[in-house]
Amino acid sequence: MMHNPPHPGEVIKKLCIEPLGLSITETAEALGVSRKTLSELINGHIGISPEMAIRLSIAFNTTPESWLTQQMQYDLWEMRETGKKLKVKKIA
Repeated sequence: MMHNPPHPGEVIKKLCIEPLGLSITETAEALGVSRKTLSELINGHIGISPEMAIRLSIAFNTTPESWLTQQMQYDLWEMRETGKKLKVKKIA
């Protein structure tokens, strides 16, 4: 069973922004996004889009795939945890 993965925004804050001593404003400017957009991401209100994954990969010398994988894992965990019952029948 999958444990609660952190929201990717939390990872960005703890592993990228804080160790470099950057502000949200400085980071947003470097990424080429608004402060509001970055703040929403850091606070878990929005997820990482493919475009943001590329921006993050360039800024922090990572891969876009790593960011999108984190987002996918978080999204899957959240969907399973909400207990939402999907009305789907097995076909095969």
